Amino acid sequence: MSSLRIAFMGSPEFSVPSLRRLIRSPHRVVGVVTRPDAPKGRGRRPRPTPVKEVALEEGIKVLEPERLRDGEFLSELKALDADLFVIVAFRILPEEVLRLPPQGVVNLHPSLLPKYRGPAPIQWAIINGESETGVTTIFVEPEVDAGDIILQERVPIGPEETAGELHDRLKVLGAEVLSRTVELIAEGEAPRVPQPPGEWPRAPKLTKRHAEIRWEEPAEVIFNLVRGTNPIPGAFTVWRGKLLKVHRVRVVPDVRGTPGEVVMADDVEGIVVAAGEGGLSLQEVQPEGGRRMSSPEFVRGHRIRAGEILGG
Repeated sequence: MSSLRIAFMGSPEFSVPSLRRLIRSPHRVVGVVTRPDAPKGRGRRPRPTPVKEVALEEGIKVLEPERLRDGEFLSELKALDADLFVIVAFRILPEEVLRLPPQGVVNLHPSLLPKYRGPAPIQWAIINGESETGVTTIFVEPEVDAGDIILQERVPIGPEETAGELHDRLKVLGAEVLSRTVELIAEGEAPRVPQPPGEWPRAPKLTKRHAEIRWEEPAEVIFNLVRGTNPIPGAFTVWRGKLLKVHRVRVVPDVRGTPGEVVMADDVEGIVVAAGEGGLSLQEVQPEGGRRMSSPEFVRGHRIRAGEILGG
């Protein structure tokens, strides 16, 4: 097996286990490409990406292009003389970049491709009520998330698992699958399995609009929405003209009432809300401008009453 020179491309926390795994491998990470520092926190001070922080710790060269077609960036990328580019949660690469490495460009995607192509596959798998998902490595082509499959690993989705919890599992599994993928490429034995054609569920970027609870939906649909948008962007409804974030719920069968109606508001048992079919016990909520709290605590502090309507 030959040792590969690898340029790693990624920015968020999801990318970090993969980068650390490659740094510990027999191969050499010769450079990291990541998003430029961005303002964060109350002071809005520029902060490096999680991937940049790891690269600096390890003494790896960091490139932070504003534009991926910029001539200076392309020259610096070529100068790395990488055999392989590895992408984990990064931007769409232009063809000028895809053509550079002799061993190609590999992407780790947190879904069972071709299902859930797009930037939010973890969230949409849960929102759509899937019972399993996984990770896939592919050779990158100009069409987004459509390249030949190298490896794929399936995992069940827990019945109450949130997007944040699944994210944390898949970033670890993804690092292991990516490591095996790179070994196969180094050995010249990486398979190339074309993705099957057809219509598959997609994973567009989640916005605040997607996270609004529509109480006319069945309770199970709302339950999946709350899990799939936890922690970001966070499911919400409106109560007394203000936003009320809903972080965790539990389905309660045989609840009758107008969709969105608070059918129980108890300082011990909490809040139950009617849906289009069945109802939901609100387990954890967060009032606008406030902190997260249990629904019994919310009842005690905010005096919500049975008969009120959420979402109006």
